[in-house]
Amino acid sequence: MKANANQIRAAIDAASPDIRLYLLHGPDESGAQEIAARLARTMGPDAERVDLEPALLKANPGRLADEAASMSLFGTARHIRIAGAGEECLEAVTLLLESERAGNPVVAIAPTLKSTSKLVKLALGAPRAMSFACYVPEGGDAEKIAVAIAREQGLRTTGDTAARLASASGGDRAVMTRELEKLALYLDAAPERPREIDDAALDAIGADLGDSEMARAIDAAIDGRPDLLGTELARLEEAGVSPIPVLRQLVRRLMTLAELRAEVDAGANPGQVIERVFFRERAATGRALRTWSAPKISEAIQRARLAERGVMSAATAGTVLAQSALVAVARMAARQR
Repeated sequence: MKANANQIRAAIDAASPDIRLYLLHGPDESGAQEIAARLARTMGPDAERVDLEPALLKANPGRLADEAASMSLFGTARHIRIAGAGEECLEAVTLLLESERAGNPVVAIAPTLKSTSKLVKLALGAPRAMSFACYVPEGGDAEKIAVAIAREQGLRTTGDTAARLASASGGDRAVMTRELEKLALYLDAAPERPREIDDAALDAIGADLGDSEMARAIDAAIDGRPDLLGTELARLEEAGVSPIPVLRQLVRRLMTLAELRAEVDAGANPGQVIERVFFRERAATGRALRTWSAPKISEAIQRARLAERGVMSAATAGTVLAQSALVAVARMAARQR
């Protein structure tokens, strides 16, 4: 069944036994991760989490239903998470929803799936599944999320600080959370001793992500200029810019490019399709359409998403992973020219 944000959060908080699968699809992988973490909190600190890879489920579709019906070794609660889910999980999810019993809930994060995919359609038509489309929040929605995350840290936004946080993070919940955690430490804030965020605190602690600086790095990657990209990445690192917004903006540009590439390949006039692009990005997009093929765009998107998941994981190389992915994209473009 289709769910909105309030419905899926309410179902997770209630640990509804009627729902076997929570399918979180769409480009806001950070938002999907937040909902998946919510399920983990609902299951309790002693719950066992089982992570299954899409490739494993493709090779052994029955594994998902088996894990959903299995008891924890220590008798504690259990839940299952699938990261990077795609159409290869279709048979496994079908078996899960059709099985006689499944006591352990499954959350599948599928950032590349569109609403027209077979897996999403299966979840939409199944009473034991909830499908939620995750899109990167913008404008007022992003500001509301910043206010809510701040409240959890014992912080109150003032003036336009919520708007600044939303803009600086590119609407990314994970980045907002990290920035607000730093602010909470700086202001010695906690839910029991709330503090106000003012512009002075943001200037002292908050990262100025600089949309124009990120745009220059992304342009260099898509244009196939690893030499120029190196300079731009050094500037971003010196400014303390989080790599996640950079990767997310890269993915957005690549997804737009993929849509335009598909139209051009279908016979559309390149000059006309570019007219729909933001005017500052038209020149770079035109060059990219002459350079990038559809398969390579898909490969670049996958590489950037894998890097983002790696950056967000614990005990990883972080910024190095992001920079490596950006350089790899630049080299892909250079080889296609």
